[in-house]
Amino acid sequence: MVTAAAATLATALLLAPAGAQASPPTAGAYQDDDGLGFRNILPPGQNGFATLPEISTFLFGGGARPPHNNDQLDEYDDIVQAAPGLTEDQVDGFYKDASFGVQGGDVDETYTPDCAIVSEPSVDSAHCDDVTIVRDAGAGVPHVYGADRAALMFGAGYVGAEDRLFFMDVVRHLGRADLSSFLGGSNAATDRSTWRDAPYNEADLQQQFDDADDNRGAEGLQVQADVQNYVDGINQYIAEARDGPAVDQALSTIPGEYYLTNHPAGPDEWQVTDVIATALVVAGQFGKGGGGEVGNALVLEKAVAEFGAGDGRDVFDDFRSREDTEAPTTVHDGTPFPYGVPPASPDDVALPDPGTTVQEPIVAGPPPPPKAKAAQPPPFKGLLDLEGASNALLVSDAESEGDHPLAVMGPQVGYFSPQILTEIDMHAPTTGEGLGIDARGAAFAGINLYVLLGRGQDYAWSATSAGQDIIDTYAVELCDPGNPGDLGDLSDDGYRFDGGCEPFEVLERVNAWSPSAADSTPTGGQTLHSLRTKVGIVSHRAEIGGVPYAYTKLRATYMHEADSAVGFAAFNQPSTMEDVDEFKAAAAQIDNTFNWFYADPEKIAYFNSGANPVRPANVDPNLPVRLDPDLGETLDNAWSNFDPASVSFDRAPAAAHPQVVDQDYITSWNNKQAPDYSAADEKYSFGPVQRVESLDERVEAGIAGAETMTRAELVDAMEDAATVDLRGSQVLPVALKVVKTKLNKAKGKKKLKKAIKTLKKWNKAGAHRRDSDGDGVYEDTKAVRIMDAWWPRLVAAQFEDELGSPLYAQIQTMMGLDNAPGASGSAYISGWYGYVDKDLRSVLGDPVDSPYSREYCGGGKLKKCAKALQGSLRKALANDDNATLYPGFPNTACNNQVSPVPSAQWCKDSIRATTIGGISQPPIHWQNRPTFQQVVEPQNAVP
Repeated sequence: MVTAAAATLATALLLAPAGAQASPPTAGAYQDDDGLGFRNILPPGQNGFATLPEISTFLFGGGARPPHNNDQLDEYDDIVQAAPGLTEDQVDGFYKDASFGVQGGDVDETYTPDCAIVSEPSVDSAHCDDVTIVRDAGAGVPHVYGADRAALMFGAGYVGAEDRLFFMDVVRHLGRADLSSFLGGSNAATDRSTWRDAPYNEADLQQQFDDADDNRGAEGLQVQADVQNYVDGINQYIAEARDGPAVDQALSTIPGEYYLTNHPAGPDEWQVTDVIATALVVAGQFGKGGGGEVGNALVLEKAVAEFGAGDGRDVFDDFRSREDTEAPTTVHDGTPFPYGVPPASPDDVALPDPGTTVQEPIVAGPPPPPKAKAAQPPPFKGLLDLEGASNALLVSDAESEGDHPLAVMGPQVGYFSPQILTEIDMHAPTTGEGLGIDARGAAFAGINLYVLLGRGQDYAWSATSAGQDIIDTYAVELCDPGNPGDLGDLSDDGYRFDGGCEPFEVLERVNAWSPSAADSTPTGGQTLHSLRTKVGIVSHRAEIGGVPYAYTKLRATYMHEADSAVGFAAFNQPSTMEDVDEFKAAAAQIDNTFNWFYADPEKIAYFNSGANPVRPANVDPNLPVRLDPDLGETLDNAWSNFDPASVSFDRAPAAAHPQVVDQDYITSWNNKQAPDYSAADEKYSFGPVQRVESLDERVEAGIAGAETMTRAELVDAMEDAATVDLRGSQVLPVALKVVKTKLNKAKGKKKLKKAIKTLKKWNKAGAHRRDSDGDGVYEDTKAVRIMDAWWPRLVAAQFEDELGSPLYAQIQTMMGLDNAPGASGSAYISGWYGYVDKDLRSVLGDPVDSPYSREYCGGGKLKKCAKALQGSLRKALANDDNATLYPGFPNTACNNQVSPVPSAQWCKDSIRATTIGGISQPPIHWQNRPTFQQVVEPQNAVP
């Protein structure tokens, strides 16, 4: 409906002059206002709707699928066998046309929502009449045309529900931490994870919507109107589904998953709070960084116990890798962007007394239920396990063979069936309802009112997770509100603030579940419990100098999950994206921590977004900070001008964020952004080895000297890097150099030499985990098995003796030894790769920048180090069989759905989509590659 907020838009400063207003676009018109040169891919397919009979037919009737269920999956998968060596015409076979509109002869259906049925009496049904939806026959993508912006938003909600209604329902419950109540008890752990990071009650969600205009002015007012109209479109579809054709209506218009999960009446109507709940899932998973200060303190505690105060701090700094000058950066010219740099002598570091730290329990009452037995894995485990993954490769016009910039880029958000992302092509002119929109691309299900990653008239944009530090941990002294003058203890339910004893605000979520066809977990429930303070959510308790304290996490985007919408809206509006400066201005309005990339017919650009708080110069953002209980609202050690009531504070200006325009090339794979831009406190992986090197090496070779790159060559660079084992490409050469030291005197030297030969050959060939001929077996299967068996043994042999087992294990709580390929696709984003490389180079006497405080392998003695690594390789060779390395593979899915039946190694690595609906997808070849990907070579500027 047209809300009061929308009605006031005529007086807002958003509207263009009357002369700039345009006529409604012609529905389906192919390449209208289109600068040309855009293609994309989004597996498995656009259609995520299936009726109960269709699900039954798929499961029991030979695997027949609804149209467009997975018609983009083969294109996505098959490129593995085609690259490297792609030709220009082959690129078009692996990426579909992403032009505006629908080409003649490709129209499958044109329709307008049925306005006879409305979700609320107050809905302005004229919005239905003002919306035209055109589905293309090639991929089933909805091309939505509104007579005005309000109508377009209505249409976006309508097609979002058509394509992803059940998935959208799942995500709104995920954001509220009540997924177990909706889907079943196997999701109880997922709810605990959500509630620990982002506990909100319904009033909090509504407040974020209501505050959008206060926080972002006229742009926030527009977002409120857009969200309301979008929600009305969703509810229109739900009403039609409920009240549709009388014959078999329930089975033909309600997604079949509702019956399988004990919800035969279908979904509850949508509210604006559902959009906020969905947005916080995305922002909370991909758009934040920091909050690891307590984990750092525990690593430091173990380091001091092992090495003493001075040396222990040095060892901690080695592994923390806050500012390693060898770390590859997206900004190449050396320009520093200082952020998160600690002072030499910080004040009020709140380190816990050894052995006193306990995590705040998230479940009230009885302990969590035993591990659930479900018909399928918990749906969002893969999403919540992702550390943040995506990549981008951009080449300037000067380095492009076609004299136009090139870009191959996209987000890596895991793999689901249906996909968590959905595609939309959306158009509306500027009118009294708001600025015009022309955009096509991907958005998360449930927040597809704007294209989040995609293209405009003559430009494209994308993002990778940046994860810079926007979460800090504070220590507040505990007290008993009933006896504020008494000495506190660790069980107290209050904290000292503003000279008094403030009770914790208790946030609770009560969940209950029962068995269903989709989840056989027995009937049960849990009450989730979080404590909120004026400086964040309680995460731990500990004694500091014998005094009890609570540690709280304060996130810069908490209670502001919706604010970033104004930046996303700007990306979609031609009038606010006229050049690279406006791109940066739009990105700067996004509070979430993302690296943004842009290409138009002339320029490429990069900008890092995020609500970066201004911290006092005296605090160390890597460790917990003690707040003086008597300071109250002034909070001298908190963020500059921090206001607890509004969670507002001073932010670093846009100019202080890493950015660059028209660098010869730009790459990002969740790596370090720029010199002096400190790694967030929980990020230990910004060392000398990072997976972006696999992109850099290939792009640099493509533009070396007088060489320029073609679109096909840039796709090749991406795809060739997508199957690289980072350990084999970057770390193996130096490890083998050490192993070969005094090799003739080593035990079992013949087997070692044979293994070294195998590994060297693999490294020379690019260290791929790739099945190029499609026989289900990697070409270098033996080398890969050796590497898989050796890596954990190599790292332990190199570091455990010198660090001591307690510290060695504690560091792994902050960063695991390896990030191996698996179901979610993304791999090698973090691991001990840089530690191994830098330390071994030091032991060998090779050049090292930012050296560690000591040499760890063999205590710095090359002979001892070599002997340790030789021993670890011998043990690996005795345990490099498939049954040991890949137990449980190949599994039933590989045996039944992949032909020829692949090896255990292929199957273990394979991408396996998490099934959210009733229709699953077959495993596909592992690729370290974005889920949604654009191939862009913008041709023409649109006036």
